[in-house]
Amino acid sequence: MGTVLIVYASRAEETKGIAELIGEGIRLSGHEVCLKRANEIKNEEDLKGYDGYAFGSATYHGEMITSMKQILFMAERAELKGKPGGAFGAYGWSGEAQKRLFDTMHHIYGMQMVSGPLMLKASWVEGGIEDAQQYGTSIAALI
Repeated sequence: MGTVLIVYASRAEETKGIAELIGEGIRLSGHEVCLKRANEIKNEEDLKGYDGYAFGSATYHGEMITSMKQILFMAERAELKGKPGGAFGAYGWSGEAQKRLFDTMHHIYGMQMVSGPLMLKASWVEGGIEDAQQYGTSIAALI
């Protein structure tokens, strides 16, 4: 059994809801979850020691939330190469944050990523609950 760290930045709590559903999928796969808001992570040591990672941010005015940008700087020094991962978040129009998170985790950190970022308008819209839970089981399958 492994433990997956889910870190999220949420403006209207939709990304938080998605994070919780991803966590459910991971737990259903027999793994543990540590769920944290981005501002709870103080340094790269807080990111070390997990078996998998999921980073999420809402897209707000075409950008990821600032606290998640700070996580990315810390994660660069947290030795995540080869670790399973996923990127997710809520968006209204464009979804740049989720794509940037995914690309950074895959190309910069060298993580073993699931097939793509999870981008939802809201967890409760158009099958979002099942999609988020399945995304969690996909991350768990890489552990």
